[in-house]
Amino acid sequence: QVHLAESGGGLVQTGDSLRLSCIDSGQVFSYFAVAWVRQAPGKERELVAAITWNGGTTHIPDSVKGRFSVSRDNDKSTAYLQMNNLKPEDTGVYYCAAGLWGTTLSTYDHWGQGTQVTVSS
Repeated sequence: QVHLAESGGGLVQTGDSLRLSCIDSGQVFSYFAVAWVRQAPGKERELVAAITWNGGTTHIPDSVKGRFSVSRDNDKSTAYLQMNNLKPEDTGVYYCAAGLWGTTLSTYDHWGQGTQVTVSS
């Protein structure tokens, strides 16, 4: 079983940085790829980062490339989303998800509850 929990969200100002963490208490974390997905108010969920099970490959879409990065530490069953130079349009609920590797949301079967990120202008 995979049980994901995100942390690290909060209220920040434009230009600030945040690092989100996603920890799996199910002890099977290292078998799965991990994605970070955000949902802005009134919008559909958007994948903003993904990383393979061993961290060997990552995907960052153009919308956040150069500002967001993803990493993981399988010994700690934790994945991270580093967000730099945050903008108000980055505001939303950020979820981590685990599943097969892919850049579409449908490949991820296990989801956390999300953490709120609010960027003030």
